[in-house]
Amino acid sequence: MNQPALKQEIRHEGMRIGGEHIFTDKVVEVRYPYTDEVIGTVPAGTAEHARKAFEIAANYTPTLTRYERSQILRKAGDLIGERREFLAKWLTLELGICHQHAIYETKRAQDVYQFAAAEALKDDGEIFSCDLTHNGKARKIFTTREPVNTISAITPFNHPLNMVSHKIAPSIATNNCMVCKPTELTPLTAIALADILYEAGLPPEMFQVVTGLPQDIGEEMIVNENIDIITFTGGVPVGKMIASKAVYKRQALELGGNDPLIVLNDLSGADLEKAATIAVAGATGNSGQRCTAIKRILVQESIADEFVPLVLEKAKKIRFGDPQDPATELGCVIHAQAAELFEKRVYMAEEEGAEILYHPGRQGALLPPIVVDRVPHSSELVMEETFGPIVPIVRVPDNDEEVMRISNSTAFGLSSGVCTNDFNRMQAFIKGLNVGTVNIWEQPGYRIEMSPFGGIKDSGNGVKEGVIEAMKFFTNVKTFSLPWS
Repeated sequence: MNQPALKQEIRHEGMRIGGEHIFTDKVVEVRYPYTDEVIGTVPAGTAEHARKAFEIAANYTPTLTRYERSQILRKAGDLIGERREFLAKWLTLELGICHQHAIYETKRAQDVYQFAAAEALKDDGEIFSCDLTHNGKARKIFTTREPVNTISAITPFNHPLNMVSHKIAPSIATNNCMVCKPTELTPLTAIALADILYEAGLPPEMFQVVTGLPQDIGEEMIVNENIDIITFTGGVPVGKMIASKAVYKRQALELGGNDPLIVLNDLSGADLEKAATIAVAGATGNSGQRCTAIKRILVQESIADEFVPLVLEKAKKIRFGDPQDPATELGCVIHAQAAELFEKRVYMAEEEGAEILYHPGRQGALLPPIVVDRVPHSSELVMEETFGPIVPIVRVPDNDEEVMRISNSTAFGLSSGVCTNDFNRMQAFIKGLNVGTVNIWEQPGYRIEMSPFGGIKDSGNGVKEGVIEAMKFFTNVKTFSLPWS
């Protein structure tokens, strides 16, 4: 794209290993998707760098009290708020999302630290009396949770701040040591977050950041002997590769999604308007680059002709363009190759009988909110995870069981949204959809940062994230018993 140069200093960042900034001769360039120009570099780290970080983590024993952990987490959240504009600026530059969406991500990250700070203060032990049966004894059994050796965190490009926060905040709350490898596409924010945590009082041994290309450093992030837990968010192929290589190590794999918004035929008027608002916002938020973004809109046939024009009207109102313009409502996807693939899938769907209702044209990585009606549900556009701001409408029969069958027919099982005012139908879809989350009258991705989150099938291995569940996952339970009269 022939866009004006940014005319700003390029950030040259080092890895954060053991409290030191580590640089290498070879670097990885970080590019601004809107112009494709270099906006920063990070070291092209190797397995040796990761090995060193894991050794430091394994040999460090955290001694932070619950109060100290809570204070560090609260301070980190405060610092994120104070540096909101700086963080949002670099989220926009390295990811290409619009400034509005970047600001929203900083606020979500603050929530993560607020919740983790509160949870760190809670005693997580249990007590079991032993005089409960005729075999009983005058004893009590107690449980306590202990940190593991080290945690390996591998994070994706689409939420460079919030996704890393969802790994590190529960790790701090449970007194763990973590080594994080952010994706090479968006590593700058993770490094900025590490510095914020150090400033908040976190010992640097408890959170280290290594950077590099997957082929150079990825294997060590999986097989290092000091790793007890791997927490990974990303694509299905990599997730399954991790599962095969890590074998006995504990794994939290949060993978892809193909999330439906299901619009049922008991709606009319203002309710259809509300459903259309949810549909467009859920498909285009964060440039559609969320595992929980709406990837397919399943609308029952008898109301489709009334519903589709409402979707089209709202999509046409979205202002897309320069991600740094505060008025922009939709920025870029991660790079031009991704945008080209998603556009290709739209045209493939058209060849299969779909109707493109709105497509003002792609420019490099800048992909507009493309509205496609009458998409066959067998189309690659909606069977695969199309990670961009496409708004694909699938017309489905006026038969709820068939709608659930269609919804469940993909390899994914992450989240879903259902729009209906019929309580019996709500219950049926909550029970009948094979997913980790069902939201009634809300986007599939709705949650708070504390609530359990995760998918089944190709969307994950069933381990839930969210602050509370991650804190449980990041600890070992030890039981002990005492005489008790």
